[in-house]
Amino acid sequence: MESTSSKLSSTFFLLQIFIISSFIYPTSAARNPLRSKTNNDFIKTSCSETTYPRLCFASLSTHASTIQTSPKLLAGAALNVTLSSAKSASALMLKLSKIHGISPKGAAAMKDCMEELSDSVDELRNSIAEMSKLRTPSFNLVMNDIQTWVSAALTDENTCSDGFAEEKIKGNLTSIVKGRVLNVAQLTSNALALINKYALLHA
Repeated sequence: MESTSSKLSSTFFLLQIFIISSFIYPTSAARNPLRSKTNNDFIKTSCSETTYPRLCFASLSTHASTIQTSPKLLAGAALNVTLSSAKSASALMLKLSKIHGISPKGAAAMKDCMEELSDSVDELRNSIAEMSKLRTPSFNLVMNDIQTWVSAALTDENTCSDGFAEEKIKGNLTSIVKGRVLNVAQLTSNALALINKYALLHA
């Protein structure tokens, strides 16, 4: 009887310690919901000023814990998401270009588009590299370079998409290619908007 009573007392004592500790030292699970909501609200508000707000939030909300409420980290995340999408689209284009039955004009349009996307990937990489160089003394100069790189990437993506405006490729490849390139262009547009907004904070 004494042994059972001792065990019950110990269990009750540990339960009390746990309850008290949970109030004094709240767990990360208890803190994170509010912080996560704040981070997501920041991203949603920032994305509302872009051309494609839904795509913006959908592509960046998964990075909320890293972005937090930092305009710089938000712009950087947008660039990285865009670069990843551009690289994926470029890889898809390379795969599709090897499909038999594409007309000479279609093949030419595909080749031109791959070159444009390749340039876009390089320009996005350059802009990401420049983001790490942003310092107060040279902020405006570096930011101008970033804006130039991203604008150039967007131009290349639009040029790629325009190449398929009238050219039909085998099956539904035209819609697939245009859809993927359009997605990259929209992400780039959003990234540029977030970059411009961040730049204005230092104007």
